[in-house]
Amino acid sequence: MKALLVLNDPPYGTERSYNALRLAGTLAKRESEEVRVFLMGDAAACGKSGHQVPDGYYNVNRQLKALTSQQVPVGVCGSCMDARGIAASELVEGAHRGSMEELGDWTQWADKVIVF
Repeated sequence: MKALLVLNDPPYGTERSYNALRLAGTLAKRESEEVRVFLMGDAAACGKSGHQVPDGYYNVNRQLKALTSQQVPVGVCGSCMDARGIAASELVEGAHRGSMEELGDWTQWADKVIVF
């Protein structure tokens, strides 16, 4: 199965993005699954590197790095990045500046689209 997870919530303050990344990681570990993640709206901040959180608290940057190390493509909406002052050079290693065109292509590619 090919799954696309689209995240809209900020990295902290709610647990929606955290839980979406947990699901993406779980799916990515399965041989029969292909996973892609697209960050848009406030979730674009998930892709910005340098998150420092208290000990014992989840770190979205670490979750994204774990996904990209498993070759899970992670796109970040370019206009959402611009609106939040995030440069492509500030993204977590392995994530890339994406576009609505890419999201459209990924949506057509996917068997399932899950929106958080």
